[in-house]
Amino acid sequence: MTMTAPNEVIHQSLRLKIMAALNAAREDGPLEFTRLKALTGASDGNLSTHLSTLETAGYVAIEKDFVGKRPRTRVGITEPGSIAFLAHSAYLRSIIDS
Repeated sequence: MTMTAPNEVIHQSLRLKIMAALNAAREDGPLEFTRLKALTGASDGNLSTHLSTLETAGYVAIEKDFVGKRPRTRVGITEPGSIAFLAHSAYLRSIIDS
């Protein structure tokens, strides 16, 4: 699953952190926005902007609902996102191992 070039959408450092966190949590389901924010160290606005880019690429799915009267946003990696992340990870490994 080696690629010849980086995935420019995922390669940006915060988006790489987001994708790594979502891929690691894949079995457990979507992560809450607040948890993803804590894991990545991003601000609300910065995280939202990068999630929008990943959503446009089809790499993440964003779910919004309410818990009681409180809004909740959860983010999960999609199948294409998982494939793209694994391919990009393989690309990075090929650089490290060369």
